[in-house]
Amino acid sequence: MICPRCAHDALDTLAHSPVPGVWDVLQCTRCLYTWRTTEPDRRTRRESYPAQFRLTQEDIDNAIEVPAVPPLSAG
Repeated sequence: MICPRCAHDALDTLAHSPVPGVWDVLQCTRCLYTWRTTEPDRRTRRESYPAQFRLTQEDIDNAIEVPAVPPLSAG
């Protein structure tokens, strides 16, 4: 399996479904894209992932910054 966004082959498993074998949450170690294995092909398979959102190593190397996650709003 490879990352749908950047085609990297090193993935981490972040979570497993409460019912064993139903789904996993995976994350690419290079671009940090994260997905659940039961999502549609356009989110889980490189050949179906939208071309305008794909990344290369050069794109990652030249990124200006990784946006910070904003604090949760009270409410």
